[in-house]
Amino acid sequence: MYYSDEIIEEVRSRNNIVDVISSYVSLKRQGANYVGLCPFHNDHNPSFSVSERKQMYKCFSCGEGGNVFRFMMQYENMTFPEAVRALAERGGVELPQEQESGAERARAQQRERILNINKDAANYFYQQLHRPHGAKALEYLKGRQLSDETIRKFGLGFAGVDGRQVIDFLRSKGYEDADIRVSGLASFSEKEGLTSPFWNRVMFPIQDAGGHVIAFGGRVMGDAKPKYLNSPETDFFNKRKNMYGYHIARRSRAGNFILCEGYMDVIAMHQAGFDQAVASLGTAFTEEQANLLRRHKDRNTIYLAYDTDGPGVTAALRAIGLCREAGLVCKVIDMRPQKDPDEFIKANGREAFQDRIDHAENSFLFQARVEYEKVDQQDPDSRTAFQTRVSELLAAVPDELARNNYLLAVCERYGMNAEAIGRKVSELIGHPEEVSGYVRPKPTQAKRKREDASSVAQKMLLTYLTDDPGLYPVISKYVKVEDYTEGLYARVAELVYRGIEAGTLQPASLLNQFTEEEQSDVADILQAQLPETETEQDRRKALRDLILKVRENSYLVFSQDTGDKSMEHVMETIRRKKELEDLRRRDLF
Repeated sequence: MYYSDEIIEEVRSRNNIVDVISSYVSLKRQGANYVGLCPFHNDHNPSFSVSERKQMYKCFSCGEGGNVFRFMMQYENMTFPEAVRALAERGGVELPQEQESGAERARAQQRERILNINKDAANYFYQQLHRPHGAKALEYLKGRQLSDETIRKFGLGFAGVDGRQVIDFLRSKGYEDADIRVSGLASFSEKEGLTSPFWNRVMFPIQDAGGHVIAFGGRVMGDAKPKYLNSPETDFFNKRKNMYGYHIARRSRAGNFILCEGYMDVIAMHQAGFDQAVASLGTAFTEEQANLLRRHKDRNTIYLAYDTDGPGVTAALRAIGLCREAGLVCKVIDMRPQKDPDEFIKANGREAFQDRIDHAENSFLFQARVEYEKVDQQDPDSRTAFQTRVSELLAAVPDELARNNYLLAVCERYGMNAEAIGRKVSELIGHPEEVSGYVRPKPTQAKRKREDASSVAQKMLLTYLTDDPGLYPVISKYVKVEDYTEGLYARVAELVYRGIEAGTLQPASLLNQFTEEEQSDVADILQAQLPETETEQDRRKALRDLILKVRENSYLVFSQDTGDKSMEHVMETIRRKKELEDLRRRDLF
């Protein structure tokens, strides 16, 4: 859905950023701003600052920053349109309605009916769990040491003794048979009519990111097959794109995700306090699920807590590859001698499991260990096969730095010749220069310092301007937009200068003109930490130093442009040098 700039600005202006963030984070007033513990990293000292005047936030530790839309997108893992809609509802702003076709409107109405069917069915199953005929299922859950609170939190229930009870219940609520079938809760046959495959099963409602029940999983009570049964895929439920427990785990402040195999593992881990646990839905971990977890940029480490048996190891190896392709850091939790997280926590407790997390194995070294355990290391041919397989694993690592580090670590662990393995990897890749040890020359330390100093000066000057637009006549007289040599800084400067000149500068609104990836950097530019000055004279001196640094850097960048050797460029270089020398002698205020 497209929203105009006017609508977006109205929504933003109706939601004071301090009020919004205070509903998630405890803030305390400190001077002109509010501070608290950053919700985007494991913060121990308050490094999270919220400016009510600028309507922006900034963490001076992890670097996250932005306006109220950016906060909702980061904290609630929303898209921009979702954040606009959520804040519009909060601020009482009526958004323009999408122009839907008849088919689109019918689909939206059907989706709402299906969600209502699933919600009512989930409530029905929960109630049946606490009826006399649900005693066996409740006994099973209690035997798994689940508390009443956990059962209620996950909405666990029981499907009755035949496949018609839930259908009769849904019909009594006024739902049509056609919609009950579309929901996946029932199927039709000439012999049986409309029946549900869910009967005599403990029921696990499956929820989407927003907490809507979109499907069910059921574990049979007894020896019938299959042991676990999931709702079929529908137009409204895709197993590959959803995860069990994600609606809770996405809000966890743990800083990572724990990927499990089954529903009970997720539930047991949440009960033990590991609310970052998720599981795939009766299928192997998928590329779509990896991309779902990748959306959480502050939580890019995935811990695998798969079963320690053969199928679990195979599933872990597959998940490692998908995580690596998605750019996620993957580690493997060693739960031996127990089979799965549920068994481990019951046998050893929460603290022991946390210790296993803290000492989780690097995913590449886990892959190598799995291969090592397959072969007879006393047999030269087997050892060669192992080393070849390790070389293949290394060649599949796209990042050269990571590949070289893995090579050194695995060779040290298994007593292999690093030079020989490196040559084999080079041969497999087919590009010897990638493993030849060539390192791109780094800029000199002096140049890095100059670049860092100039970036800081440009950033601080723009922060001064947004803090006090009254400084614009002086700053703009000596520093033009073209003097901001960093690409992003120049774009920000142009918008700041234009906004001040028009009398319409709203720092928080500027962020909406940049991509999601750029917004934290823009927030950093507009909320730099300024030097503390006791007097107006000290403040003017600090500003003068910044103006000179920006102009000096601008001159250096222009004069070192070796691509332009024209006479005009030479004359302009001379003019700028004289102007800079004059500026150094002048009292700017």
